[in-house]
Amino acid sequence: MVSDIEAARDQLLAGGADVSEVFHAGAPGAQFEPDGSDSVRAPGAATYSCFATFRDPDGNSWLLQEITTRLPGRIDAVETTFASRADLASALRRAKEAHAEHERRTGQADENWPDWYAAYLVAEQAGTDLPT
Repeated sequence: MVSDIEAARDQLLAGGADVSEVFHAGAPGAQFEPDGSDSVRAPGAATYSCFATFRDPDGNSWLLQEITTRLPGRIDAVETTFASRADLASALRRAKEAHAEHERRTGQADENWPDWYAAYLVAEQAGTDLPT
């Protein structure tokens, strides 16, 4: 699971891995079949829908799945963790964009932006309603 499949793919390529293009499954479960996927980005880059594959030096096959917004109940809403610095940075960028929209809607600068960002990050990971 990765929050930015393009960044994860680039990192693997930089390390010398032979990584597939980003794709979405043409049918449920097709991402697990050798020829069962469309080699195109998922429509709207929907969370849970973008994949890439690669093999490690031992010949094991790996499937990357991009998850940008967790479905409700998938994680403990009390705990917020990030698997990597890149995952946290990506989440902060999404919060920044959402917060800019919030400030445009309210017509004023939000001096309490750290609390707003925190609420956004926790809600995004928990799959609950995002602040507006």
